[in-house]
Amino acid sequence: MTTARFTPVVTADDQATLARMASDIWHEYWPAIIGEAQTDYMVSHFQSLQAIQTDMADNGYEYWFIEDANGTALGYTGGHAEAETNRFFISKIYLAAHARGKHLCSQTIRFYDELCRERGLSAMYLTVNKHNELGVRAYQGNDFRVTECVVTDIGNGFVMDDYIMERPVSA
Repeated sequence: MTTARFTPVVTADDQATLARMASDIWHEYWPAIIGEAQTDYMVSHFQSLQAIQTDMADNGYEYWFIEDANGTALGYTGGHAEAETNRFFISKIYLAAHARGKHLCSQTIRFYDELCRERGLSAMYLTVNKHNELGVRAYQGNDFRVTECVVTDIGNGFVMDDYIMERPVSA
């Protein structure tokens, strides 16, 4: 099993590296599920350098590279705390193809569990595409439960057809 470490995205160079990684991972994984056109649209609107910079500067998002012990980036994750709900919204957990199936999602959830405990948050939640069977299984295996099904219009004729899944923070 690969042991993950989580390195904060801090600098402009980090943000640019993250945006390139996001594009690569998204274009490798998502076209089979949502099609090439929606993948391109979502990368440009939600995973681009501008989107990452706006999330961090204006929306309280934090991002981390998911790395192996040698500092090789295997993926990325990000989200933000919601004071009004006392939860952490995990917006992104994305892994490169060669890093999937190595329990890195579970390690990422444990990372968030610790982060939430340190910050006094009671739960974490995320959205996952209903057709992303790998993701749904990974989250269910980490004690997330479906709390809602939502279809969100994201523009340009595209929708996100998601489960909202939540998990309490470990004691």
